[in-house]
Amino acid sequence: MELKILVENPLEMHHVIVEITDVNNHSPTFSEKNQTFEIFEQTQPGRRFQLLSARDPDAGINSIRSYTITPNEHFDLDIRDSDEDKTPFLALKKSLDREQKSKHILILTAVDGGKPPKTGTLNVSIIVLDSNDNRPIFSQEIYQTEIQENVPIGTSVFKINATDADEGANGKIEYSLGKTLKKIVYETFELDQTTGIIRIKGEVDYEENDVFKLDVEASDNGTPPLSGECRLIIKVKDVNDNAPEIEITSLSNTVREDSKPGTVISLLSVTDKDSGANGKIITSITSEVPFELKPTYKENIYSIVTKRSLDREEMPQYEISIKATDCGESQLSASRILNIQVADVNDNRPQFWQNPLHFYLSENNAAGKSIFSVSATDKDINENAVILYHIVRVGGEQGRSSYINVNSENGEISAQKSFDFETLKTFQFQVVATDSGTPPLSNNVTVNVFILDQNDNVPVILYPLSSNGSAEGVEEIPRNVNAGHLVTKVRAYDADIGYNGWLLFSLQEVTDHSLFGLDRYTGQIRTLRSFTETDEAEHKLVILVKDNGNVSLSATATVIVKLVEPKEAFAASDVKSAAKVDEEDNVTFYLMITLGAVSTLFLISIIVLIAMQCSKSTDYTSKYLQETNYDGTLCHSIQYRSGDKRYMLVGPRMSVGSTIVPGSHANTLVLPARRRVSEEVR
Repeated sequence: MELKILVENPLEMHHVIVEITDVNNHSPTFSEKNQTFEIFEQTQPGRRFQLLSARDPDAGINSIRSYTITPNEHFDLDIRDSDEDKTPFLALKKSLDREQKSKHILILTAVDGGKPPKTGTLNVSIIVLDSNDNRPIFSQEIYQTEIQENVPIGTSVFKINATDADEGANGKIEYSLGKTLKKIVYETFELDQTTGIIRIKGEVDYEENDVFKLDVEASDNGTPPLSGECRLIIKVKDVNDNAPEIEITSLSNTVREDSKPGTVISLLSVTDKDSGANGKIITSITSEVPFELKPTYKENIYSIVTKRSLDREEMPQYEISIKATDCGESQLSASRILNIQVADVNDNRPQFWQNPLHFYLSENNAAGKSIFSVSATDKDINENAVILYHIVRVGGEQGRSSYINVNSENGEISAQKSFDFETLKTFQFQVVATDSGTPPLSNNVTVNVFILDQNDNVPVILYPLSSNGSAEGVEEIPRNVNAGHLVTKVRAYDADIGYNGWLLFSLQEVTDHSLFGLDRYTGQIRTLRSFTETDEAEHKLVILVKDNGNVSLSATATVIVKLVEPKEAFAASDVKSAAKVDEEDNVTFYLMITLGAVSTLFLISIIVLIAMQCSKSTDYTSKYLQETNYDGTLCHSIQYRSGDKRYMLVGPRMSVGSTIVPGSHANTLVLPARRRVSEEVR
């Protein structure tokens, strides 16, 4: 230690060196308590391993002076000196053997130079790593065992076992069959490379091989691997192990359904490699099929023939199960299945699901478009089931069948014209379905088409006379008439039926609402009160007539009512009455012609419906019910059902001089009332 001293008078500085003498008050120490080495057992002698060095804070002679180690036969201690310290090394002087001793424990001691000296220790562990220096060993060189032939596949035959003194991968053994064995050995046996179990892999046949010799090799997983060998001799014991064999020498896979009984479809032979009772065979057909087995002139050769007629539609294919069984003590058998397809013959006609068919079509359909379709099925297949359709034309091109056309391939029926319910209510035609077999077979179906009414007719006003849906008439009445006087009736009819033909009347325009009233159902115009001197002499009434269709159609009529003095009305009534009678007679004549035509057409429709009803089958017959809708009216209707639908045909039943009171399902037609103005003047 060096000190600086300062003297003031005189001012001087002096350096003083102080030396401290060491005392051995520390023991040597190691940075770790334990040190471990892993050394392979094949490491050559002379290899050195550096040990941890000890540290001692003392100096000089009191510092570390030497190292010592536990005496042993495998290691020496080697010290490397340097200016600063000593470094210990562990030197291998004799090879290690893990199988004799896998771990060595040594103690390294560090000694200082103090008196008395102090020491420190380090535990040194040497773990000996395994080397592949031991080969697998079998307990014997040759093993023997016996098995019966036909032993099931997967059966364990023998377990090979070898041992290896090494550890880890060096002691893990894998087994394998020798590389130079016969091919039949590899096909018959398999060896589990991990467990050494030998199992049956293929069929064991005493007649082919009565003994097998297997060379087995056991190898460890060391580097390089070491191996050992042994031989396993397997003797096979004979049993009745040969099942009969069925050979099809001739086969026709298809047979026509119209083949006669006794037709030969196949020849077969049966054999058995065994002899005596083990080789005698009983053959039979075990499935329920219309075929039988017949023996031929040669033993164990049979023919398969048909027993009865076939029907492809009932059974399109058969599986013929043939079984051959030997007569050994433990019987063996063999089976064979023949798949026979029954070839189709065109022996079924096309069938419609219902005959007759009923279709309902709304009038005013688009011409040329599909309206419905017919479909037939054929139990045959392929070309025998390909169906073409055509319509039977009745009465040439003038017949109603010319109204429609059918797509020959899919049966879709299209209308060649737009139908009008008021002209045609129903018609009938026949569709023929023909298959494509040879010869072709056909069937037909009757199709009844019912035209359904649409609201396509505008109400026609008969009075006042009109040609364009709007008219104007003049009525003269005396001023002195009382309330409720019948001025006139607006007469109209609608060619539609049901709601589409139910007409309602309403006042669209009137000069004085207090004077005139209109019955919405009959079209009668009556006075609501007596006329006064202040009332206008002429009144204009615009009447709207409309039907009750979903989209209603309408027409209008104008009635001019003129008020005249009673005398003038009486004088003019004779002239007017005569002219009006002539006018009404003409209207009545044309009306009677129209109504007669409509009634005749309607009656024909009823007759056709009743005829179709009588010709229907019980399951599909439409039910018709005739009923009178309104008592005391001239309207009537025919109701009919088909399936879940209900339809109503409504038509007039009229006579001249009658008035139809409109109902919810009837046309409304008001006929002229034969009256004279003079009769209403009192």
